[in-house]
Amino acid sequence: MGKPTIHVEGLNKLTRDLKTLEGDVVGSMKKLNAELAEDVAQTARRKVPRRSGALAGSIRSSGQARTGVVRAGSSGVPYANVIHFGWAKHNIRPQPFLYDALDSRADDIARRWADELDRIVRKVD
Repeated sequence: MGKPTIHVEGLNKLTRDLKTLEGDVVGSMKKLNAELAEDVAQTARRKVPRRSGALAGSIRSSGQARTGVVRAGSSGVPYANVIHFGWAKHNIRPQPFLYDALDSRADDIARRWADELDRIVRKVD
C-alpha cells in the first residue's frame, strides 16, 4: 500500500503565478527603493557642508528589494564620518547631513511606500 496522494487541479499554474507576482513585487520594490534612496541622496548633496565639493560628490545611493541605501565618503574622502558625526576630541561638531536629508524626506518615503504596497495588493486582488 503506497502513500495517499492528493492532486490539486491548477497548482502548477498557481505556483507559476506566485513566482511571477513575487518577481513583479521584488522588481517594483527595488525600483522604488532606488528612487527613494536617490531622492534622499540629492537632498543630502544640497545639505552637505562644502569646501571642495568632494564630500557632496561622494554621496551615492542604491536600492534593493527590501531597502534603499545612501552612503557618503570613499577612500578619497575618508572624512565623511567625521563631518557627519563630529569628533569631540578635535572640536568638530556633528553636521548630520545624511540624517537631516532622510528626516526631511521621511513623510514622502512613507507615502510612496504605502502607495506602492496598495498598488501591489490591488494587483493581487
